[in-house]
Amino acid sequence: MSKGAIKKVAGPLVIAEGMRDANLFDVVRVSEHRLIGEIIEMHGDAASIQVYEETSGLAPGAPVESTGSPLSVELGPGLISNIYDGIQRPLEDIMEACGTNLQRGVEVPSLSREKKWSFKPLVSAGDRVEAGDTLGTVQETDIVLHKIMVPPSVKGTVKSIESGEFTVTDTVCVLTLDNGEEKSLTLMQKWPVRVGRPYKKKLPPEAPLVTGQRVIDTLFPIAKGGVAAVPGPFGSGKTVVQHQLAKWAEADIVVYIGCGERGNEMTDVLNEFPELIDPKTGKSLMERTVLIANTSDMPVAAREASIYTGITIAEYFRDMGYSVALMADSTSRWAEALREMSGRLEEMPGEEGYPAYLGSRLAQFYERAGKVNILGSNDKIGSLSVIGAVSPPGGDISEPVSQATLRIVKVFWGLDSSLAYKRHFPALNWLTSYSLYTDTLSKWFDETVSEDWMKMRARLMQLLQEEAELEEIVKLVGMDALSSPDRLKLEAARSIREDYLHQNAFHEVDTYTPLNKQLLMMKLILAYYDKALSALRDGADIEKLVAMPIRESIGRFKYVPTADIDKAFDEILFTLDKDIDEIIAKGED
Repeated sequence: MSKGAIKKVAGPLVIAEGMRDANLFDVVRVSEHRLIGEIIEMHGDAASIQVYEETSGLAPGAPVESTGSPLSVELGPGLISNIYDGIQRPLEDIMEACGTNLQRGVEVPSLSREKKWSFKPLVSAGDRVEAGDTLGTVQETDIVLHKIMVPPSVKGTVKSIESGEFTVTDTVCVLTLDNGEEKSLTLMQKWPVRVGRPYKKKLPPEAPLVTGQRVIDTLFPIAKGGVAAVPGPFGSGKTVVQHQLAKWAEADIVVYIGCGERGNEMTDVLNEFPELIDPKTGKSLMERTVLIANTSDMPVAAREASIYTGITIAEYFRDMGYSVALMADSTSRWAEALREMSGRLEEMPGEEGYPAYLGSRLAQFYERAGKVNILGSNDKIGSLSVIGAVSPPGGDISEPVSQATLRIVKVFWGLDSSLAYKRHFPALNWLTSYSLYTDTLSKWFDETVSEDWMKMRARLMQLLQEEAELEEIVKLVGMDALSSPDRLKLEAARSIREDYLHQNAFHEVDTYTPLNKQLLMMKLILAYYDKALSALRDGADIEKLVAMPIRESIGRFKYVPTADIDKAFDEILFTLDKDIDEIIAKGED
């Protein structure tokens, strides 16, 4: 264990002398306050340390002590429904220990050492086990069955295993390793946050991460195990999109990282999530959620760690064979923390002052997502999907963080301030957004939902693109210059925008739309367009077709509860046919 003394303090950066025996990325304790820090650079016996707590009041000569181990997280029962800061300190336990203000140097274990968990073994003495095999289970919440696994790089024969009530530090199993040594295993394991957890093989994504958000599921889907970026200017709805995905995405476990965002936004999450009911289980959403809160008023260096803390916890649940969704809000604040530390280290700045290694750090983070064959003797599959919000200054996505992110991710949900000002939410611009998973997922949609799904999606996209072209003509020569079929095309596109893509996150029915309902909504809009186009050819009046009362019913269909959609769909189609026949008959008269 290396001990030294502070030589220089520059904000969150502390330089300590006498640290020759310490290693890069070792966790250190700084000064008598025992502030947590991490060595990020070594020059001879001088160590540059980023301190994850407020450094005011530190002075040269104060002691610095290395723990000899890298920044690691504790993984075990107790993670779910907990709220941590950026370095996995449980905020509720800290509040009980020292009140509502976060004090410096507080040492509280990440997982409770007092709480006992009921452990049920799945293996017996004499069984051969390898890394990733499940030794037993703990029912952590009503929703989540926590699997106690053999840690990576460990294999051997079970010498003894017990069932009953245990804390996370009690020995539940003793293994005889291949070299004859004995290893005691507890309910908890530790893992360094900057090292990705191992797996057997990364697999190509084949199924979508269903979110219940129509513009995402239909036009720009993300795969399970995929990566997506949500860039957008201030006020365009990034955080609400992230909240919606955290609430409704078809994932077994959700890890939500509030990285450098405003405290009141994180407060909304903390207040909302416990009250939300998970539609699949009927239980509180918090029973499958881990929250990491590192708001903008918390020490800047801890933002950098919070992203790694979150993805390591997410990988741990992926290793149990679960589908995990991670929301990072926002990676721009993380990159700003990198830039600040880089500046204090006097590194050569890259574009806009960001460090030259910004792109590689972002890639290392996003590459930890994926659908994988997890470790263990069974060929089980787990997936980790990562959705990162990006907050470019002034909404300019040509800045370095957005551009570096776009080179890595396969889904771009571009939020548009002009749509947000028109109160069109989610404000995803359908002309600039894209998903590179669409072709891969087309087979799944056609086989699982409907063989017409991809055809209808293509028609929706075509109408929206043709609308953008016609809008340019209308601006130049006016609506009267358009032919009747072109006017009808504009009306159909307006219906797609207002009735389909616009979705109210705060409406009890409209907040989540299952795929079968999305299919029926697409069918209604396209049925109106096709039947009206056919009626035009038969001499119907365009004004009457545009003003049909049934269009209001098509628009209100999104508010119909899921249980009633089939009946409502049949009624609307019947009325649509009847009304169009009447318009054609009057036109012939």
